[in-house]
Amino acid sequence: MGISTFTGDHARDKFLSAYEQAMERCWPAGWTVADVPTTFGPTRVHQYGPAGGIPVVLLPGAGGNSLMWHRYVADLGRDRQVLAVDPVGEPGGSHQDRSIENSSDITDWLSEVFAEVGVTQAHLIGCSYGGWTALQLALRHPERVATMTLLDPAGFGKVGSRFLAWVILGGLAGLTPRPVRHRAARWLRNATLLDDDLMGLARATMGFRRRLPVPPALTDDELRGCSTPALVLLGERSQLYDAASVARRLQALSDFSVEIVPDTGHDLPVSHPSLVVERALGLVTLSSTGTP
Repeated sequence: MGISTFTGDHARDKFLSAYEQAMERCWPAGWTVADVPTTFGPTRVHQYGPAGGIPVVLLPGAGGNSLMWHRYVADLGRDRQVLAVDPVGEPGGSHQDRSIENSSDITDWLSEVFAEVGVTQAHLIGCSYGGWTALQLALRHPERVATMTLLDPAGFGKVGSRFLAWVILGGLAGLTPRPVRHRAARWLRNATLLDDDLMGLARATMGFRRRLPVPPALTDDELRGCSTPALVLLGERSQLYDAASVARRLQALSDFSVEIVPDTGHDLPVSHPSLVVERALGLVTLSSTGTP
């Protein structure tokens, strides 16, 4: 599979400078950062909110990092600790030293992160690739996952040409002037292009080469065997898969709660942060007290 890396020291330094400035500008005051060792490379974890209890752990999508959660952290961290992880192999504050070949490696890495920061169990919120990562941890180590909120997650079907075209076009649009990028956001159904803070990293990220495994589709047996309380939020117009078909399959094979968010696509985490926070905290409260 190889190791994800920047094309050179200049590309890495340029990205990290832009990334750190964006984090300082966008995240609420009071967060701290820890770089924890794992066998796959040092991993950056941003921490916010009061310690104690079961924390919320945030897992970004492919090509993402902790900055994507800047509209979530203050609300999620008002009464509990939030840990936003920069995955190894993605452009962020972590550095990959060892190849990640499969889902077993992904869960080994995340388990090591949990151990290093002293987390025995967590409420996971993961989008796209991060949603697949959360599912893999719940399948292999269910005792470590209190709940999962999965935002248009990968792993429910083959990644097709429609999604790849959407990603490529979004990347190209991200390099255009702001007015053009904002117009493109509408016809691409990609609210990320409207977030100037996230898109400020677009050019710097061009110097990164990502080498992580493509998520295989979960089997029927895996879905039947996953007992972790979970909420799956799907974009009605998701570019990743047919949301209605995925919802029917999940409702037939699992005890997951499934909600299709109208008139939104794979950009769900960026276009509907308030809805996601409300639903995620509702699941956390239900899990903790037994009442919504």
